Amino acid sequence: MEVSSGITASLQGRYASALYDLAREQDAVSTVEGDLEKLSAAIRESADLAALIRNPQVSREAAGKVVEGIASLLDLAPLTKNFLGVLAGNRRLSALPDVVRAFSAIAAAARGEVTAEVTTAHPLDAAQLADLSAKLKEREGRDVKVKASVDPEILGGLVVRIGSTMIDSSIRTRLNSLAQAMKG
Repeated sequence: MEVSSGITASLQGRYASALYDLAREQDAVSTVEGDLEKLSAAIRESADLAALIRNPQVSREAAGKVVEGIASLLDLAPLTKNFLGVLAGNRRLSALPDVVRAFSAIAAAARGEVTAEVTTAHPLDAAQLADLSAKLKEREGRDVKVKASVDPEILGGLVVRIGSTMIDSSIRTRLNSLAQAMKG
C-alpha cells in the first residue's frame, strides 16, 4: 500500500490511518467507507450538523449524544460508531471531513486505485463517466474512481484533479487566458 506520508503525518491522517487499520483487521473496510460516505452526505445536506461539528463550544457529552443519535439514524456499523465517539470524546469532530477524505485516499491506495475529482458545468451521464474513467485509467495506469461534481461557473469543459495534479480544460480558464493574452 502506497500512501502519501503527508496524509498520515497530519492529525486527520493519523485518525484515518488508525480507523483503516482497525477496519482492515475486522475485514470491514468497505463497510466503514460506506458509513463515512453516508456521514459525509448527511453533513453536506444538514447545515445544522455541519455547524455542530465545527463548533468548539459543544461539550464532549453533547457531542457524544449527537454522534450516537446520528450513528443510530444512519445505521452505522459499530466500528464507525465507536470511532465517531472517540472523535467526539477527543473534541476532534471538526476534523471529520478531512478524516473521511484521508480514509478514502488510504483505502483507494490499498486497492491500487486513485480518485479523480471531476468538475463539469453540467452533470455527466453514465456513459460519459465510464468513458472518462477509461481514459483516466489509461493515463494513470491504474484503476480510477471518478467523483463527479457540477459547477456551472466553469461554463463548459471539465476540471480533473488527481492527487496534486490538476487538468483544467474549462472554458472559464480558457477565456481568462485569452483575456490575459489580449491585455498584452
